[in-house]
Amino acid sequence: MKILYAKDFNRVLDFLTINLDGVTLAFSTAENDRSFNRHKDYGINNLNSIVKDFNINNIKYLNQIHSDEVLVYRNDFENITDKEGDALITSEKECAIGVFTADCVPIIIVDDKNKVIAAIHSGWKGTYNSIVTRTLEKMIDEFNIDIVNTKIFIGPHIRQCCYEVSEDLKEKFIDKTNIDRDILFKGRNLSLEECILKDVREFGIKEDNIYSLDLCTHCEEDIKLFSYRKSVGTYGRLFSFAFIK
Repeated sequence: MKILYAKDFNRVLDFLTINLDGVTLAFSTAENDRSFNRHKDYGINNLNSIVKDFNINNIKYLNQIHSDEVLVYRNDFENITDKEGDALITSEKECAIGVFTADCVPIIIVDDKNKVIAAIHSGWKGTYNSIVTRTLEKMIDEFNIDIVNTKIFIGPHIRQCCYEVSEDLKEKFIDKTNIDRDILFKGRNLSLEECILKDVREFGIKEDNIYSLDLCTHCEEDIKLFSYRKSVGTYGRLFSFAFIK
């Protein structure tokens, strides 16, 4: 796994961006308190502004429900933003697909050779149910992606340093993942990233194609981020997305 640092990013407004071969990834911050809550007018306005800011045609996202449901967006799927799910795949150009988070894990998958992208919202339920694996499987079934060249980007989320869970949930994760408990947990603090890393490695993603932003939404000090736990429920939403040019 490779760690991405501030020097690895471009800064576009309130976003940390990465440009690959014809694909752009963007992770929002809370530097200017710019929140992307799809249920608020200001959130919709901020989402729609991405189209202008990044010079693309449209933006698509799902009604997230903490599931392992994976959908595919094509241009004839007009009302996909009304559909429930937590991962979205597309090969359409000039269309951003993204996910909302405020402690959960945003994951962007890119096959920049075949120009196929996915955006995943992986909370503890999605992580437990291996939503990243479900997404990779669907990307192969629908688009025959090239696993050798496929890249995984794990965005800002509440990390093991700050994510305490119940003893019951701890035992469930240990039993389900078979990851060494001393790696997966520090006390009752869970590493969602270790679960995701296990899934993508077992799927065949090369280590050099796995990237982590290594930013904790709860305790990061250099870059301002929204955190559900830190704000005790009064929180903004981050938006992580990708598009193909």
